[in-house]
Amino acid sequence: METKFCPECRTDVTYSVKRQRISNTINAQYISYDGEVAYCDNCGSEMWIPGIHDSNLEALYAEYRAQNDTIMPEMVLEILKKYNIGKRPLSILLGWGEQTVSRYIDGHIPSKQYSDELTRILREPEYYRLLLERNKNNLASQLTYNRSKQAVDSILGQRETTNANIDTIVLYVLNKGEDITHLTLQKALYYIQGFYYAFYLDFLLNEDCEAWVHGPVYRSIYSRYLGYSYDTIDKPDTLDEGVFTDMEKGLIDSVVKHLCCYSGKILEAFTHQEAPWLIARKGLPVGTSSTRIIPKDDIGDYFTAVKEKYNMSSPADIYLYSVEMFNRVNG
Repeated sequence: METKFCPECRTDVTYSVKRQRISNTINAQYISYDGEVAYCDNCGSEMWIPGIHDSNLEALYAEYRAQNDTIMPEMVLEILKKYNIGKRPLSILLGWGEQTVSRYIDGHIPSKQYSDELTRILREPEYYRLLLERNKNNLASQLTYNRSKQAVDSILGQRETTNANIDTIVLYVLNKGEDITHLTLQKALYYIQGFYYAFYLDFLLNEDCEAWVHGPVYRSIYSRYLGYSYDTIDKPDTLDEGVFTDMEKGLIDSVVKHLCCYSGKILEAFTHQEAPWLIARKGLPVGTSSTRIIPKDDIGDYFTAVKEKYNMSSPADIYLYSVEMFNRVNG
């Protein structure tokens, strides 16, 4: 029978192992789990046995993860494979210590904040691409960036046939909004384009908009709903929300909530004070028809500056801009 040193008896003794409920604290959280404890057969005192200790630690970590929905080591490994990036580069990309991701793969427990970040990266390729673009200068090698960008672009490219396009976005806005007129719809698409770029460094719409007299206009949508004139457009009978990512829905929902609450004429007045429309129509007399394109870069630059000016941390903060613009045009 195996013997181990007993601190109380001060000699090697045999011991017995009992299954019992054990409690420990991780990240200031009290955790109870089923584990094993070794007791000296001679004096009955508790003994420390390396193999049992390791087994209990695994059980403790497993219970903590189950209670807190904490990311598992194999899921972290999946991130590395999915986006073709190493442990150290991923840590650096996220602004963490260089060995942080390695420790999580080895079984260390991440904080809730770090666990949530890794889980979101795993589930949302769009979010990972955003992080990669924003923090690429932190990476030591251009090759590392290129490999990971190719991987995430490939993933997103496979979804192009199902991702939201202007037609599905129009249906979504009409479904979620109230009393959406043709004029309101055009401005909603413009704000969706601008704020999506500001938050996610990508344009949601492939189409260009034109700087018409009454503000930015997407010509294909204008032609489709021209017959409604100033009347409210009918809501669609059906809507497949499955084509939208969580980021897309969150951004569009915020635009509908905080901007489509105003009339189309109010939103038109907003756009007449914004740089993209003003720059595109520079030199044109007031009221002159025009099909000049509003460059996407101008839209992206303007709304990125808006996001920074109002210190927006999420699309929900769009209301800060909408309220100020409303006060400005009605001042």
